[in-house]
Amino acid sequence: MKFSESWLREWVNPAVNSEELAHQITMAGLEVDDIEAVAGEFTGVVVGEVVECGQHPDADKLRVTKVNVGGEELLDIVCGAPNCRLGLKVAVATVGAVLPGDFKIKKAKLRGQPSHGMLCSFSELGIDVESNGIMELAADAVIGTDFREFLKLNDVTIDVDLTANRADCLSIKGLAREVGVLNRAEVCQPAFEKVTPAIDDKISVAIEAPAACPRYLGRVVRNVNVKAATPLWMQEKLRRSGIRSIDPIVDITNYVMLEQGQPMHAFDLAKIEGGIVARLAKPGEKLVLLDGNEAELNENTLVIADHNKALAIAGIFGGQDSGVNAETTTNVLLEAAFFAPDAIRGRARSYGLHTDSSHRFERGVDSTLQNYSMERATQLLIDICGGEAGEIVGQESEEHLPKANTIALRRTKLDNLLGHHISSEDVVEILSRLGCEVETTEQGWTAKAPSWRFDMAIEQDLIEEVGRIYGYDNIPNQAPVASLNMNEHKEANQPLKRVRDLLVDRGYHEAITYSFVEPNQQKLIVPDLEPLILPNPISADMSAMRLSLWTGLLNTVAYNQKRQQPRVRLFEAGLRFIPEQAAENGMRQEMMLAGVIAGPRSEEHWDIATNTVDFFDLKGDLEAILELTANELSYSFKAAKHPALHPGQSASIEVDGKVVGYIGTVHPELERKFGLNGRTIVFEIEWSAINTRVIPEAVVISKFPANRRDIAVIVADDVESEAVVRACLETDNALITGSKLFDLYKGKGVEDGKKSLAIALSLQSTERTLEESDISEAVASVVALLGDKFGAHLRD
Repeated sequence: MKFSESWLREWVNPAVNSEELAHQITMAGLEVDDIEAVAGEFTGVVVGEVVECGQHPDADKLRVTKVNVGGEELLDIVCGAPNCRLGLKVAVATVGAVLPGDFKIKKAKLRGQPSHGMLCSFSELGIDVESNGIMELAADAVIGTDFREFLKLNDVTIDVDLTANRADCLSIKGLAREVGVLNRAEVCQPAFEKVTPAIDDKISVAIEAPAACPRYLGRVVRNVNVKAATPLWMQEKLRRSGIRSIDPIVDITNYVMLEQGQPMHAFDLAKIEGGIVARLAKPGEKLVLLDGNEAELNENTLVIADHNKALAIAGIFGGQDSGVNAETTTNVLLEAAFFAPDAIRGRARSYGLHTDSSHRFERGVDSTLQNYSMERATQLLIDICGGEAGEIVGQESEEHLPKANTIALRRTKLDNLLGHHISSEDVVEILSRLGCEVETTEQGWTAKAPSWRFDMAIEQDLIEEVGRIYGYDNIPNQAPVASLNMNEHKEANQPLKRVRDLLVDRGYHEAITYSFVEPNQQKLIVPDLEPLILPNPISADMSAMRLSLWTGLLNTVAYNQKRQQPRVRLFEAGLRFIPEQAAENGMRQEMMLAGVIAGPRSEEHWDIATNTVDFFDLKGDLEAILELTANELSYSFKAAKHPALHPGQSASIEVDGKVVGYIGTVHPELERKFGLNGRTIVFEIEWSAINTRVIPEAVVISKFPANRRDIAVIVADDVESEAVVRACLETDNALITGSKLFDLYKGKGVEDGKKSLAIALSLQSTERTLEESDISEAVASVVALLGDKFGAHLRD
């Protein structure tokens, strides 16, 4: 947003110079990018009047003039500008004047005729305006006036880089309001008299898309002179704001946009058939824009149309057919509307456009400005172009207009975030100066945001406003106090890095997948639990928070297999998200460890048989992880059913009777739906179940030899082998130090429904060498215990 400092000071005039003003604005969060003079450096230029103008006797393109600059004598000046004529008020560089580029004006002769000065164009004075010929000043310009004073050229243009949330400062009104707040200065809005309707002409207005266009106002103005000249003061204000003067109608709408912040548009009334309709574009509808390009309108584009055709892309660009034409237009329809930012945002870019109007509407325009801006534009139009105005007509949808936010601000939150105590009186005064309606409460205050500050929505917004208006420079610097505390380290904690290293050493790769998954896929794995569905997902296939890490891992396996990577070994450590009313924010987050294997057991080799992985390959890797806890006997695998796993090839992982995870082969139907190629085995276990390890304790190492005795016991077929092996260690005999299953037999010699388990028992004493009687007694105690617990007996 570029603006003229002198224009701003017409509204509010703080006692600071240009540099201080720019610094003030920057520190308030409106960063100043550049400060430029509005004209080049020159002296000795005054307002003059051409009182004689004749053809040069020796040059067709030169004119000999006499110019009155308010002195005793008229100046003889030779001029080559085609628009030089009798009675014209001009800018005259007198003898001794210095123009930009250190160009000095001296007495001279041009083709034999004396020339004591120069009639100046805009460019010769360092003013960035395209023109043919010399400047043409207003007829009421006072002769002899210093030209810098006449056009107020002792001025600068300040370029402010606004963030997207500060659309309220995309106008002189908004900037003046901001400067007034910063300086506790009064803001004086230019006064004008509203135009009294002189004709009864009206136009019907209908809004078919109220959510996109909650308010639309129109006003008919007849018998306007579009060929009238835009006043030089208006041209200069537009120029200093970076907008080129086009014609008085366009200039007036641009001027009101810059002054008030309300974009406006003018239609040629004669080209409107019926009334005005604010609607969405129809399929295949096209519109020739003001720049001559034809746009094929998207169906989500809001257009302003009459009863037969589209007239303009709402809030972005007008149409050529309904635009004002200097040769034919005599009656116009002024438009002032409020368009919802969401209805404009992105639309201009989709057509390769970016206009001053779209820049403001897509960021947000004050929804209370439309009527006032219409009155202001009408007054300027009548004053400059003449004509008679009708009444303002329009439609609005109250329910779709923005509602002011009422925000609670706590004293404790304000002090904590700013790190400084600002008195309650100052807080109330700052918020009030910003336009908020403030009420004091027990915890602090409530503030109702003004209509132009729709970016104020939460408590932190108010804290930011208080901080920046109070002045960050006024908040004292305080060095932070940071005491260093040793981290609480427990030797029993199992670091995740240790588990990662173990799995990597066993040939796994770590995967990191999204926490967002496709809901239908997840339903296949966890059918009985409804996940949290994101209100604004990245995409439809990433709309649910994951209930299991398997979803991401199985998709990764399928991705690799489709790229000719048949042997896959992956693991992942991450959170799963379980909806639970009792949990904070209704969500329980659990850290999980999961793994998956698929394909050949080993890399392809000429001397190694190619075997596909099975359940026990992954179980062995998982048991290696459990061994890191130094408490592997606390864990057990129990046959169990899981909706995602193959029946008969799945097991639960239990710790002290509590299920903490599952391991098994993926169900064939699930393999098909995930696009997996062949057998895939997975596991998933709660990290909290394996993140603690038993601290080693020093014990006496026996210096006496160990002994081994093998026994074969017959048990029922449904008795778990693991339970039998563990039971061998539960005997009261301290000589039993270990037990291991080394064979399982069914068949001849073993009756149906039974099985034979061959178990190796380890026996050792720390005090003496064992006698055969000691060993026999210990083995007998084991056999007796197995008989009592499982009905087992020694195999014959």
